Amino acid sequence: MVRPKVERSYAGVSAAKRRSDRRGALLREGRRIWGESGHAAVTVRGVCKAAGLTDRYFYEHFASREELLVAIADEVRDLLLGTLIQVGLTSRGGPEQRLRAALHALLEVIATDPHVHHIAAGELSPLLLERRRALLATMAAIVVEYAPAQLGIAPDPPWLARAALFVAGGLSQLVEAWLDGTLELSTGELAEHATALILRALVP
Repeated sequence: MVRPKVERSYAGVSAAKRRSDRRGALLREGRRIWGESGHAAVTVRGVCKAAGLTDRYFYEHFASREELLVAIADEVRDLLLGTLIQVGLTSRGGPEQRLRAALHALLEVIATDPHVHHIAAGELSPLLLERRRALLATMAAIVVEYAPAQLGIAPDPPWLARAALFVAGGLSQLVEAWLDGTLELSTGELAEHATALILRALVP
């Protein structure tokens, strides 16, 4: 008879909490290394050393290095899209004011942690490149869903989807130039310029 595994608390911390903390540490250190040095620098050994964990704990959560990278990319995706949607839908004012508020919030996230944009826009492996395509497709779907009501434009899903892809790529380039100093703008100024450009692209 196989006895069920018993998970005990240690120093008042449950086994589930310890597992969650270890996974969080691996994601955090993997994200930092990726943001500082690129995805190729993210290795199982390097991430474990930075997190103060052994390989055993890495494989408790991720089957491979690629699985960790995908988890980090998904985490960044959820952060960026969640910020845009939440602020865009809950801010006061008209469409332009809400869009500006959403972009300002997004830029604040990126300014606080530039690694976020380096991960979202940097060079990727084939698997992660497919993840980026999925991100762009998700952004396009969000525009198709919300833009007609929020911006007061006639629904036209095919056109809006193409425009959304155009906007996502252009915004990424603006942020990249802002981060490397090519565009010497404050967060508010960049949000203002990006809002005007996006509205010109989305509103016929």
